[in-house]
Amino acid sequence: MSSKPTTIFGPDFPFAYDDWIRHPDGIGSIPKAAQGTEVAVIGAGVSGMVASFELMKLGLKPVIYETGRMGGRLRSERFENATGVIAELGGMRFPKSGTTFNHYTSLLNLQKKPFPNPLTDAAESTVIDLAGEKTYAESTSDLPLIYKEVSDAWDEALNTEAHFEELQSAIKERDTKTIKQLWNKLILEWDDRTFYDFIATSPAFRKLSFRHREIFGQVGFGTGGWDSDFRNSMLEILRVVLTDCDVDQELIVTGAESLPRGLWNHTISDSAHWGRDISLSKLHDGATRPGVTSLKRTDNNTIIVTDQYDNNREYAAVIATCQSWLLTTGVDTQESLFSQDLWMALDRTSYMQSSKTFVMVDRPFWKERDPQTGQQRMSMTLTDRLTRGTYLFDNGDDKPAVICLTYTWMADALKMLPLPVERRVELALSALSKIYPDVNIKKHIIGKPITISWEADPNFLGAFKGALPGHYRYNRRMYCHFMQQAFTEEQKGIFIAGDDVSWTPGWAEGAVQTALNAVWGVMNHLGGQSDKDNPGPGDVFESIKPLDLDK
Repeated sequence: MSSKPTTIFGPDFPFAYDDWIRHPDGIGSIPKAAQGTEVAVIGAGVSGMVASFELMKLGLKPVIYETGRMGGRLRSERFENATGVIAELGGMRFPKSGTTFNHYTSLLNLQKKPFPNPLTDAAESTVIDLAGEKTYAESTSDLPLIYKEVSDAWDEALNTEAHFEELQSAIKERDTKTIKQLWNKLILEWDDRTFYDFIATSPAFRKLSFRHREIFGQVGFGTGGWDSDFRNSMLEILRVVLTDCDVDQELIVTGAESLPRGLWNHTISDSAHWGRDISLSKLHDGATRPGVTSLKRTDNNTIIVTDQYDNNREYAAVIATCQSWLLTTGVDTQESLFSQDLWMALDRTSYMQSSKTFVMVDRPFWKERDPQTGQQRMSMTLTDRLTRGTYLFDNGDDKPAVICLTYTWMADALKMLPLPVERRVELALSALSKIYPDVNIKKHIIGKPITISWEADPNFLGAFKGALPGHYRYNRRMYCHFMQQAFTEEQKGIFIAGDDVSWTPGWAEGAVQTALNAVWGVMNHLGGQSDKDNPGPGDVFESIKPLDLDK
């Protein structure tokens, strides 16, 4: 096995985005006549902000449109009447393997620390409560044998059916040839395969009981249970574990929203056109433009963007980073801007539901230990009860702490959808009281609770994409949309980006990588090019492009 670290390098499109943006010669340049050209960017999430930041560095003028709140699904909600105490309603844990995303956290000097996932040192202790049986563990060695059997079966299934170690070693080494040989074969074999089919038919699991599969679904490994993903394509799950998205994760101490907001305010002095001391905030006079309601092509081949107050502006290029369904439900998008094949892909995108409920408590009381058992009073908790996952966030002994009472997906999230926050808290506390009968969580709660159901937000309509079997072709159409050389003229100049366009939905790294694809596309569209010593994703596309199942 390679001694190099795992990074999110492919496997579908193994391009070194981290190296590209760190290169001393920059990612490229545009003709002098094109400098200062306005480019519309729809959405101020991490994808939109990264795209805007890199466009600004090229000497273009991004014009950001946002209908809601800057940050997108990196939403750090502050508790009222407290300083620096937040609830991470969206993305909250970021793998070290996301090296392109982490380039920007380093640029902004954002402080990070290990995320308290189950059975990690950061969690200190974990409680697994299944079928009314409670297990306390401070490491995997404290778990009953059946959990080791489940873990071993998962590792065996990956290695015997997916050449996991060989493929991950190639990703670490950035051995593109080996990656493509192994991964493309799996695409051909697995495009129609669900995650559950992989588990249920794997020889490693078939020799075990249904109870083992049930435990894997409820508890899983790394970030917790996997059963809400059982309907999804096994290719999507394999991408996550191959690139270590589910392990060695960190949180951003000042909140995930600090990244997009930091890019908004970050001053650069090396812009090709703007000179010294320019920022996105300065380019926008301190505020983004309002939400977009219409996208239309003009006779002179520009694109008219109409905002919610009926203001029209023409652009030579547009990057749309909003959730793909919004291009049909929230924005009156001229049909001819996209091919019918791409419209099919956008409309067939399948989104997962997600719900979280947080409370602020007076102190990290869970760190106190029972004098008789020596166990912590409360732990990071995985359960089959309606809370599913409960996370504990310690801000220091002298500050209020935060409990994510419940973090749920799909059917479990839908159970919460019609309920007000007070009822959600009540139900979560009731479930947790059955696991911790001697702990009065309620007496520690201070301030107002915070909750979210992403599927109820009209700007998102779901948490993130969960590709279904047979969706590889759709994902490929969306991901490769930045390569527009073969498009008709009426389809050129508008680019899509965001984690739902990426191969790793739900991970900020995918949002960043697709933003950079779109930036290369805009640069190319306006007559620019990458440096000869630092080719961009479009320059090497033909040699590493994702497998085309239709050829």
